[in-house]
Amino acid sequence: MAPKSLLKSWFPTTASPLICNAPMFGTATSDMATAVTKAGGLGIIGGGFDLAPNSAQLTALDADLAKAASALSIEPGRTLPVVVGFITFHSSFEHVLETVPPLLEKYRVAGVWLAFPQPGAHADVIKELKRKGEAWGLKVFVQVGTVEAAEEAATHGVDVIVVQGIDAGGHQWAQGASIVSLVPEVRDMLEQNFNGHNIALIAAGGIMDGRGLAAATALGAEGIVMGTKFISTTESPSPDVIKDRLISTSDGGVATIKSTIHDDLQGTGFWPPLYDGRAIIGEPYNEFKAGSSMDSLVERHKTAHASGNHSRRIIWCGTGVGLIKDVPSCQEVVRTTLRQYSEVIERVSNVQ
Repeated sequence: MAPKSLLKSWFPTTASPLICNAPMFGTATSDMATAVTKAGGLGIIGGGFDLAPNSAQLTALDADLAKAASALSIEPGRTLPVVVGFITFHSSFEHVLETVPPLLEKYRVAGVWLAFPQPGAHADVIKELKRKGEAWGLKVFVQVGTVEAAEEAATHGVDVIVVQGIDAGGHQWAQGASIVSLVPEVRDMLEQNFNGHNIALIAAGGIMDGRGLAAATALGAEGIVMGTKFISTTESPSPDVIKDRLISTSDGGVATIKSTIHDDLQGTGFWPPLYDGRAIIGEPYNEFKAGSSMDSLVERHKTAHASGNHSRRIIWCGTGVGLIKDVPSCQEVVRTTLRQYSEVIERVSNVQ
């Protein structure tokens, strides 16, 4: 089991327990990440999936990291207290050790987050990223959705395992469990097989406030990741119509569906079969169930997107969406969650 001070020693600007925003590509920009970091969390920037040389996504990431360094007043030679997340199943992942380390070193990024690999793809990459980042203490995160994937990541030498349960919004393991059972089983596996390896564990999936943070720590995590909650913040670039939809949606287990269907509807059905995603059941899904052809629905999606019409947009979110009631700042989310956590721990400790 990782020492309680491990994450704090690695990321000294953070409060305990650790709070991160999810590396949502297109949503987790430097504005969100720096706001989370300033509030005492650990901000994550979504770096995308195209890791090929001359990738437009990596060019945009370079600019976003420069913006983050400026916003946090990080001078050259100092570690930038943010993490960069990458989706790794894409064929361009073969270039990862060519294109990613120079960016990480340029800004001395605190961590790199790898998610959604083809089986076994991270093995040599984790070791090499740690070697290249040893000079400034780069930490490698790997997001997992099963005990088997967690054990694989631990075997490869990962620093932080992000255990994602099926209550999560967006993409995830097609077959898995909620954090209620998954986090304890992963924790037990680490204690049995990797005791003394200094591997930290953080939980993701359905966590929306300090109650979820308290629950996650009770289950064996040392911190949490929140995605859906941070979509509905002032720093999120999501349109107001999306934030309004999140606020108006309740009973998330019924209002959302975990499936591959939403990727098909928006023309991004290139994910490996190991993964699917959770999103709000909306008009496109209902039209498909009523008999509309997939081709026609994809065309309607493209037409609406091109015109700036968000009414047919796929809204990825977790089952905790019913707990979203407003659009706070990222600072408010982090500080309120920590305050609620303390209140819950105090209340529970006084139960007779």
